[in-house]
Amino acid sequence: MEKGEELRDFKKLEECLGYRFRDKALILEALTHKSYKGHKNNERLEFLGDAVLDLVVGEYLFHKFPGINEGKLSKMRASLVNEEGFKKLSLKLNLGKYLLLSPAEEHNKGREKPSLLSNAFEALMGAIYLETGLDKVKEITHKLLEEVYPKIDMESIFKDYKTTLQEFTQEHFGVIPEYKLISAKGPDHKKEFEMAVFIDDKEIARAVGKSKKATHQKVAKIALDRFKKENISI
Repeated sequence: MEKGEELRDFKKLEECLGYRFRDKALILEALTHKSYKGHKNNERLEFLGDAVLDLVVGEYLFHKFPGINEGKLSKMRASLVNEEGFKKLSLKLNLGKYLLLSPAEEHNKGREKPSLLSNAFEALMGAIYLETGLDKVKEITHKLLEEVYPKIDMESIFKDYKTTLQEFTQEHFGVIPEYKLISAKGPDHKKEFEMAVFIDDKEIARAVGKSKKATHQKVAKIALDRFKKENISI
């Protein structure tokens, strides 16, 4: 792909953002994965964007929920300012389409990888911050949050099921859940993990996922849903 073609492709993304880059090298850098040779990669912009988004999302929640205490605000921010949260915002922009990847990363479905999508979103916001300051990043991020979470509240954005399950089991049973890896199958780039959660040595739920972290969350949600069906208040 020639440089001019890359920049023409980015015009549609700029329309979605509602922002036109003055320095086209910045958007090119923000969307260049480290595997792609020939351009500066997005790791430094990702670092900057991570810090900027932490502030922007924190301020958003501070004003959105004036009656919620610091502890709950921190949990809400943690559920948004992470790989899964930024992946959702990147999908709204169809960001995977614009990434510059090596042939190997392309073959490994890099355009669908949550880590790459999240990193690119952070880098893109870092680039916008560098060029125009905080206000435009706030405008874009707040708009995306409202679109991705149209009924934004504690239940819709707080997805840390593992923490919720631990608090629940401590309150009701006086113990913490124990997670056990049942199996790990497949090649390294496409591995699947089967995980079970136990309470007092009793298996409560099982789940399969593409990473240990994601599977922990998945099996914790299944366990919470089971307790809801059994009419135990959470």
